Parts: sequence; structure tokens; C-alpha cells
Amino acid sequence: MDSAREFDLNMTRRQLFGRSALGLGTATMAQLLGADLLAKTPESPNGLHHPATAKRVIYLFMSGGPSHHDMWDYKPKMKEMFGKNLPEHIRDGQRITGMTARQKSLPVCPSKYEFKKHDNNDQGLWVSELLPHTAKVAKELCVINSTFTEAINHDPAVTYIQTGSQIPGRPSFGSWLSYGLGRMNDDLPGYVVMHAKTNFGEQSLFNRLWGPGFLPSEHQGVLLRSQGDPVLYLNNPKGVSRNDRRAQLNALAALNESQHDQFGDPEVLARIKQHEMAYRMQTSVPELMDLSSEKESTFKLYGEEARQAGSFAACCLNARRLAERGVRNIQIFHRGWDAHGNLPKEHESQCKDIDQACAALITDLKERGMLEDTLVVWGGEFGRTAYCQGSLSEKNYGRDHHPRCFTTWMAGGGVKPGITYGRSDDYGYNIADADGNPIFPQPTKDRWTPGSVHIHDLNATILHLLGIDHRKLTYRYQGRDFRLTDIHGHVIKDLLA
Repeated sequence: MDSAREFDLNMTRRQLFGRSALGLGTATMAQLLGADLLAKTPESPNGLHHPATAKRVIYLFMSGGPSHHDMWDYKPKMKEMFGKNLPEHIRDGQRITGMTARQKSLPVCPSKYEFKKHDNNDQGLWVSELLPHTAKVAKELCVINSTFTEAINHDPAVTYIQTGSQIPGRPSFGSWLSYGLGRMNDDLPGYVVMHAKTNFGEQSLFNRLWGPGFLPSEHQGVLLRSQGDPVLYLNNPKGVSRNDRRAQLNALAALNESQHDQFGDPEVLARIKQHEMAYRMQTSVPELMDLSSEKESTFKLYGEEARQAGSFAACCLNARRLAERGVRNIQIFHRGWDAHGNLPKEHESQCKDIDQACAALITDLKERGMLEDTLVVWGGEFGRTAYCQGSLSEKNYGRDHHPRCFTTWMAGGGVKPGITYGRSDDYGYNIADADGNPIFPQPTKDRWTPGSVHIHDLNATILHLLGIDHRKLTYRYQGRDFRLTDIHGHVIKDLLA
């Protein structure tokens, strides 16, 4: 196939008109000046839509659906209803999963754990005995008890909160941040992902959850591994020196630049950037993962598990180190929260994994003066039901998936500290009004109610804290402008300090 024919086959009609009008010079200039060029205006010379209170995000994602009933959302009245069927008017015909749809009854299941109120203000903040360390930093937390989503099964729900769509293929949250804000450190990626070890790793995690979707591949999240090379293929093979690698990359870059001159495919430029980033990471990543310079007081703060590669505590410590080095978005996935049966055993183990490390991360960031411009986000894809799945006892129970009302929290980065926002009804089942009465019909992404936080609202608020108007962070693909929040989302201003 001659080159002219190959050029024709690789060019769409839209690309032809676009290149005819603008030429390659515009694309080349945009690459030289960086992605922030798109957002810069006379009113916003630094490339942001408005002043940011957060420079970076550390997202602690509890995959599987942690139980808000047993950790954050205290419902003492449920004890009076122990074992009785959930009232029909509370469920109000709402969809439940096939795992409990065939149960003859939906017995109310109060938490077996004690809660304590932390009076940071008149409102106060309840925390379960499962989280004694996190309770100590309650004054820093902005706890949202009215988060909700439409997705009721794991993969669509995780995909939804991570990409803004239940259908796979959209860019991930971190990729949107990389595209919109760029990198702060040329030697490290703008988006780093870690998987923490867990004793209950039921669900798989797919790389599309930190993938770029239709954005240029340079915005892909980089997965740091706990064993072997921190990043696959980062080290040179035996017999290949760093100078040899430099010479290879120079030759490869020349070939790629020639291809770009011929076809104008921006993905070729992204490929060059990725190769150069990998070369710089050969030096920066090993230094990052070497914890020998950390003080003993740091390991005391995070716990001895921080010495174990791949533990949640080690991931949190590395998250702080990445934040110090200018990584824009760090995400830690912790699996195993899908407690359909034997919830006490599973959640006690899970909370032991994360409790001290979450508190340590917030404390560490604050002591270093970083919490004020670092946003920490904690949560899963949905919560768990007020009723029991399977057999019920006071000491052992399971809970099904519950998307209608669950808990997330944020800290630092410009959110109000020490507050609880939104509330659920007496069963922790529906979003409620200020008096605790269920709101019917329940809020949806199309019908927002004050006090409710759809996952699009959550993402819109996070972007706002980073200086981004979620309605303006768009990317044109297949003839339309896409964004993380689709055509929805409200910035929840009551969460802003």
C-alpha cells in the first residue's frame, strides 16, 4: 500500500476539513504550550476557570460497597425494629437486587456496633467503634450521608462513579484531571493508581477504571505495583545501559515524528511523551518507593503495616510521598467490601486495614501543611441495605447492595471540616429532609433536592475545588462534547469552606 493511499484511509471527513482550516501548526503549538492553553483566559491566566482551593486529590476508593450503617450513619431507632419486615412505604417499590428479591421478608438489621458522637460543632459527627483512629480526626472530615447513584450492581456502579457513565469506554476521573490540569512534575505521571492488599478480594478491578477512554493515551493512570518492578517494563533488560536506552528513544522519536508529519495523528505525539516519561521514571520511581528515609515516627503514625509493600497503610504513605512530589491525582483501590454474609467478620478486617492509615494520612498531610490544598476523598460505589440478606442474628448478618443512600467523606482541599451533610431516614434507606422524613419521590440525577449528593454532584464539587467548572471541561469525540458529569451535576456549595 503506498503512503498516499494509507493517508486517505486514516483520515476521516471531519479530520480533513479540520486540518484544512487550521493546519498542523495549531496542533503543534498546542502540544508545545501544553493542555492548559485551552483553559487560559484573561480572567483566568493560570488556566483555571476560578481560583482553586485544592492542588491535588488523594482518592481512597473502597470497592465493593462499605456499609454506612455499620461505620457512619447512626440509626438507633432500627434497634426497635430488629427482625421486623422493612415497612413497604420505606421501600416504596424501589428496585432491589436478585439476591434478595426472592426472600420472603426483608428483616430490619440494626448495626451491632456502638457509635460515638464527636461534637465538633452543634451538629456533631457520629463514628462507629470500627473506626477508632479515624474518629480522632473527625474534626477534619466532611461526611456526606446522602450520596446516591442509580447503579445497583458492582461493575456498572464502579464504572459510573469513576467515569460518569455505567457503560465502559469513557475516560476515568483521573484522566479527566490529567487532561484538564496537566502535570506538576515532569519526572512523574500526573495520575498514579495503587491497589492495596485485602483479605476479601471478591471483585476484579479493570484497567479501564483508570484508563483514558477516548482522551489521548498520555492521560492513562499509571499503576504502581507492590512486588517486582513498581511499573512493568520500567527497568532496562540486562545488557542495555541507560545510554543505550537514550539512543533507542532518540531513534524511535525520530520515526514517530516522521509518522506524525505524514499523518498528523495526535496519538503519535502522545506516544513520544509516554516514552520520554518512562525514561525519566526509571530514576524517579525507585527513589519514590524507597521508604528507608522515612522516620520511625512516621511508621508509628501509619502503623507497622506501612512497612509491608502493598498494604493499605503503605499505599497511603506512598500517596503522601507522591503528593509531596507534585503528582496531581493519586488513587488507592481497596477491595473486599461486598459483605452479603458474615459482615461483622469481613468489615472488622477491612476497617482494621484502613482505619489507622486513613487517620495517619490526614494527620501527616496537616502536619506538613499540605492538607489545606490536598483533597482526600473516601467512599465506594454504593452502600448496603438496612435489611439483612440471608439469616439474621444480633451478632452476625449480611447486607445487600444499596445505591439509594450511602456515605462518602472528604477532608482538606477547601471543604468544611467537622460536619455532616445530608441525612437519611430512620432506616438509612432513603434520603430524608431536615426532620428525618423520607423524601418522595427520591432525588435523581435529573431532579436534584437540597441535601442530596448524586455521584455527578460529588464529581462536580471535586472539580470545583480544583478550579474547574465541570460544565467546561469537555472533549469532542464522535461529533459531540463529552464531560465527566455528562449533562448533569451540581456543585454542592454547602460543602465548601
